[in-house]
Amino acid sequence: MTQDRVSRNPSPRIIIVEDDKPLLKSVVKYLRLDGYDVTGVGSAYEFYQHLFAAPYVLAILDVGLPDQSGLVLSEYVRNNTNMRIIMLTARASIDDELAGHKAGADMYFVKPFDFRKLSASIASLLARLEAPASDPQFVAEKPESLPSGEWRLLTTQWILQAPSGQHLKLTGKELEFIIQLVSSPKAVVSRLELLNKLGYFNSESGNHSLQSLINRLRKKIESCNAVFPIQTSHAIGYIFLEDIIIE
Repeated sequence: MTQDRVSRNPSPRIIIVEDDKPLLKSVVKYLRLDGYDVTGVGSAYEFYQHLFAAPYVLAILDVGLPDQSGLVLSEYVRNNTNMRIIMLTARASIDDELAGHKAGADMYFVKPFDFRKLSASIASLLARLEAPASDPQFVAEKPESLPSGEWRLLTTQWILQAPSGQHLKLTGKELEFIIQLVSSPKAVVSRLELLNKLGYFNSESGNHSLQSLINRLRKKIESCNAVFPIQTSHAIGYIFLEDIIIE
């Protein structure tokens, strides 16, 4: 069986969140034989731990997790990364499927499902990625203009231009975060205000989401050898330290 499988180099990295241990073990084993680099976890807590430690191209999420709904995880992934999302669930109604897609799922599988169909769907999703890279959660584009020597925020294109001229593609949440900071030039914007503006709850989960957004933005910016221009004012909020042109 394995001789007919297509090998991939480097292997696409996938994380699966499923609390049914026998099913998780079987899916992980099958997809590894199909050439994928697969991490399997049994809870939302473990998922967040792995997500912050390494990049993945795809998340496969069970809806009925013991500590947090897979729908919440899907919304988090969609708002904070460029990962693709497949949902696995026993919930078969149209309303449930629509809720899954509304939360950000690209595909929705009802248990029990055919592993071959899941693998084919993964291949289809990854083939549609416009610019696969070693770290697909953070997308950096080549500059389309000469370096300006200063920061620029191209709001209609969702692009942050570094002083080197390199363009960094932003997610919607990252764009809104920067807009909130630069709307108060070189002034501290409170964490509570940012949580409200970004649609996060003032809770452990909301603060977790905000910190994750900042960490990902830092990684994007530092990937183009630029100094991270956002400073933390401990226990208060954040400040954008550099001059920036907003277009």
